[in-house]
Amino acid sequence: MKVLGMIMAGGEGSRLYPLTKERAKPAVHFGGKFRLIDFVLSNFVNSQVYSLYVLTQFKSQSLSDHLHDGWRFSSILRDHFISIVPAQQRTGTDWYLGTADAIYQNINLIENHKPDIVAVFGADHVYKMDIRQMVDFHKKNNADATVAALPVKIQEASSFGILGVDEESRILAFDEKPDEPKPIPSSPGEAYASMGNYLFSTNFLMKKLEEDAKSNTHHDFGKDIIPGSCKDSRIFAYDFRENLVPGAVEDEKGYWRDVGTINAFWEANMDLRNIKPQFNMYNPKWPIKTASYSSPPAKFVFNEDGRRGQAINTIVAEGSIISGGMVQDSVLGRNVFVHSGTAVINSILMEMVTVENNCKINMAIIDKGVRVPEGTTIGYNFEEDKKRFFIDKESGIIVIPKGYKFPGQ
Repeated sequence: MKVLGMIMAGGEGSRLYPLTKERAKPAVHFGGKFRLIDFVLSNFVNSQVYSLYVLTQFKSQSLSDHLHDGWRFSSILRDHFISIVPAQQRTGTDWYLGTADAIYQNINLIENHKPDIVAVFGADHVYKMDIRQMVDFHKKNNADATVAALPVKIQEASSFGILGVDEESRILAFDEKPDEPKPIPSSPGEAYASMGNYLFSTNFLMKKLEEDAKSNTHHDFGKDIIPGSCKDSRIFAYDFRENLVPGAVEDEKGYWRDVGTINAFWEANMDLRNIKPQFNMYNPKWPIKTASYSSPPAKFVFNEDGRRGQAINTIVAEGSIISGGMVQDSVLGRNVFVHSGTAVINSILMEMVTVENNCKINMAIIDKGVRVPEGTTIGYNFEEDKKRFFIDKESGIIVIPKGYKFPGQ
């Protein structure tokens, strides 16, 4: 089966503001050295699906640079490519109106490639998935379309797009945030939530895209095409919990995080610092790939006044130096410098952040390239912090955006 991947990477990510102030959501840094898009691309490449188009739209320069630096195949094999596709308005003057319209505006790519199956996946979730297992499920059921589904507790299901299925996992209905979610027949205490990842048999997809383009709809797979096709087409829910990548353990089944809010983003990062994180980045049989840079190893040193640099329960990326400072329960990106007498806890410092002497930082996300002046305190006085910084209303986490300048800088 010839599979073509279409990665939806045009998301504006407004709920992740200000991390998305200058970049698209899939380009946001995660886990010290990765970008969010690295997870879906790693899933495809590890699943031996090597024909991938990445559809971009909003603030895509940072994302394009990252893909250029870290996601290039050799030109020897024509079907091995990761190609960036900016919004080109091929079918009119509109930007992408919805997920289905994004694919329709690039329908020529499908026509040229002639795949058996088109995989339409999002670019901003954290998870591991062997996509070939989902393809096998799709083929076994002779499906027109297959929707990746995550079982959630029935009490929580009203917050999701819910798939109503029969005993064979065939989708009978697709309801967005229903008041009375339809339970899974084999597990009445749970309901299937759509993950927004789809497989389509190509002929079915082409037909539905043409029909949708002529209709007055949202031009969206989740709102229009899937719900409108359930009754007369073979559309199935694929239970993501049944997917287990090589080298993983049972506890990892079903791990999927939509890091679309500051609180969800912070929590997913904080899970990585644990002794046994639910999301294991150290599985050599399913590596998370990203761009490689020539940064030197991380270093922890005594400074001139004899203070020892140390990190506890912390991820520290390459090139970072902790000189006489202390970092605990945190995630540090590449080339971060923490100076003497500084204490950083429960925080995320993205690449090229410098924290000068005698600072105190707690419950903060500091984006790329920020220099925190000597003696600065962040996260200990709410009234003072809200005068200076963006504070997430849901979690109280302080977010300092990329390139922020403190007074006097």
